Amino acid sequence: MSVTDRLTAGVHTLTGQHLAKVVAKASSHEVMGPKKKHIETLIALSNSPTFSMPDLGNDLFVRCQNSSWVVVFKALITCHNLMARGHERFLQYMASRTSLFVLDNFLDKSGLQAHDMSTFIRRYANYVNEKALAYRQMGYDFCRVKRGKDDGFLRSLESGKLLQALPVLERLVDALLAMEITAQELSNGVINTAFIMLFRDLIKLFTCFNDAVINLLGRLFFLLLAVCVCVCVSQCVCVCVCV
Repeated sequence: MSVTDRLTAGVHTLTGQHLAKVVAKASSHEVMGPKKKHIETLIALSNSPTFSMPDLGNDLFVRCQNSSWVVVFKALITCHNLMARGHERFLQYMASRTSLFVLDNFLDKSGLQAHDMSTFIRRYANYVNEKALAYRQMGYDFCRVKRGKDDGFLRSLESGKLLQALPVLERLVDALLAMEITAQELSNGVINTAFIMLFRDLIKLFTCFNDAVINLLGRLFFLLLAVCVCVCVSQCVCVCVCV
């Protein structure tokens, strides 16, 4: 841990801000993914019925105002972890915020790697924002719903809600694919951790998209079948009348 991180942790200890201390440790200046023990601590805290989600969200947003690409990237990864594995109340809080991560102009000029990583930070922030907006629009997280043949949520969704869900799901997939991380760019532990999380989300979103398309095609088939039956009946009636 760097001197800056130790000083930050010390300040939070003196002021009794345990949550801010854990968030700061999860988004330290070390060029590696957030430590598992810090992520697990935050997830456990989020599951407490008396825990303040606004405090957690505000601490993460404060860390994203840092000038270091490492701190900001790790804060976003921490937020992504909480959205994926924390209590759903955290997602609800993120969806209810009037403003999310505003990192469109983020740029760390401290070096070539910092410049390159800044691009991915801007794209990653956009994806995390899209996750929150999708929850706001739909009232559920596509990565959390049941998927598959037997009890897939999107496979049994009614037509109106299905047509509403598909564009939102498409925007979410587009935001994820816009990351465009190549093998050559997986050059440090921070972006590697983000890539793993994004890959897991992509599998879940693809399965959801597959379920939705199967549902849509099934409904279209039955609609065409009903139209064909109506046409056949009409023709039979016409023949009978003519006879």
